[in-house]
Amino acid sequence: MRRDHWRRRNAALDPAVDYVEIYRNVVTYEFAWDMNQALSFALFRTYAVPGIGELLDRTGEFTRRTQKRYDDTALLLETPTRHGFDDPEARAAIRRVNRMHHAYDIPDHQFRYVLSTFVVVPKRWLDAYGKRRLTVREVEASVRYYRELGAHMGIRDIPETYAGFARLMDEYEAEHFGFDAGARRVADATLGLLVTFHPRLPPRAVALFSRALMDDALLAALDYPAPPRVVVALSRAALRLRGRIAGMLPARRTPVHVADLPWVRSYPDGYRVEDLGTFPHTATATAS
Repeated sequence: MRRDHWRRRNAALDPAVDYVEIYRNVVTYEFAWDMNQALSFALFRTYAVPGIGELLDRTGEFTRRTQKRYDDTALLLETPTRHGFDDPEARAAIRRVNRMHHAYDIPDHQFRYVLSTFVVVPKRWLDAYGKRRLTVREVEASVRYYRELGAHMGIRDIPETYAGFARLMDEYEAEHFGFDAGARRVADATLGLLVTFHPRLPPRAVALFSRALMDDALLAALDYPAPPRVVVALSRAALRLRGRIAGMLPARRTPVHVADLPWVRSYPDGYRVEDLGTFPHTATATAS
């Protein structure tokens, strides 16, 4: 297929109506690798908010069962993208997410912030490293997709535009980013998992490369040492080069789903959406 197949396909769709299809084309076809990386880094940003990172540490899920927690999160969040919000499996996935969250007293502003990272971080990643930038229609589709997801989660006062999401994320981080020992443990566990995604590379090199892609505010909040400037420059140049090479290749014909990724390992024999995630029995934690 032509290199611009998915851009042209999305240009022919209406983001006010076809936002799930447009977003699906972006995530599973056009930018499958980039979106997986960007959404992983979006998770790291949430850890840097002490109220979020501390709660995740207290539950123990991200430190004791890191692989399963990562896999379950990715599989649950992907389900509405694959099937649309009206599909029974997608509705089951959203119910699972809501039941997990409702076991804890999580303030609405934290939900809004996490939602903003899913909109803003991937766009900024593609602006910096992608084979092309998202089109206006693709950005609008992403906004509408996550507004719909947020509505199904009962989140109030969701921004209506990308600019609103970006402003929310930046202002929230400026106010709330800070160090928490529990959040650092969650970040360390997640980084320890990420280095296993590339088994042929030295773990320390993968960890250094990952930190080279983090901005100063995120590094400071997690108390990670800033890599040498030359490492930062080379790491980011390598990603930009990868993006240029990807732009020369034909369009992807087959979708990439979470279960297809080699680093998603928890369910070699398949899974049921209803069994994913955690099953806390009582509200045992409060975030502030």
